[in-house]
Amino acid sequence: MFQTFAKYLLLNPRFTLATLRLALKLHNMIYVLCSVLAVGANGGVHPKHRLLSYKEWFLDHVETNWCVLDIGSNTGAMPALLAEKAEYVYGVEIDPRLSEIARCSNSGRNVEFLTGDATTFDFSGCRPIDCVTLSNVLEHIRDRGSFLRSLLSRLPWRDVRHRVFLIRVPTIERDWLSAYKKEVGVDYRLDRTHEIEHTRHELVAELEAAGLAIANFEVRFGEYYVVCRGTL
Repeated sequence: MFQTFAKYLLLNPRFTLATLRLALKLHNMIYVLCSVLAVGANGGVHPKHRLLSYKEWFLDHVETNWCVLDIGSNTGAMPALLAEKAEYVYGVEIDPRLSEIARCSNSGRNVEFLTGDATTFDFSGCRPIDCVTLSNVLEHIRDRGSFLRSLLSRLPWRDVRHRVFLIRVPTIERDWLSAYKKEVGVDYRLDRTHEIEHTRHELVAELEAAGLAIANFEVRFGEYYVVCRGTL
């Protein structure tokens, strides 16, 4: 029956675009519904954390003698994991409620949670930093270039010749449907708070303009994972 309905729409093109936009909006709603149901069916934890293994990617790319700054640390799961390997880890979170949860549930001898906006936070009191991790954070920031340049210039880096950034962002190039939604004027973002979902070209240009040289670039589950080093 569904195939018959689809063929009917193809034979009536004057109705197709309006119906398409409606279907694409429904697709967005169903995507959100699937996420909510998946969390409920998985004991309150989104299965994407297990399937994507994104925290493990960050863990693989930090060194044991590093001090790491995790920006957008949420409830502290990422800093807590990184602290199992790195010498010291800071997690900075803008939401005080999430930051307090992090302190209560993920505190450790070599992990410290800070509360504040990373775009303006004064990190001068921190230990010398070797690496900054940004896991699904950049897409939420409007002026990303200025933000990255400010981190390069104002963080208390241990060695300005070895300033490492580990970055994960969603990409609009994850499938044709996302790009097509944007083309026909339907919201294509995975999250309405995203300022952008990059193409590869956009991300590379943005990072290079901010003074970051790309050392490694991977595509996993429709996301870009990038290892960068400061050049400015």
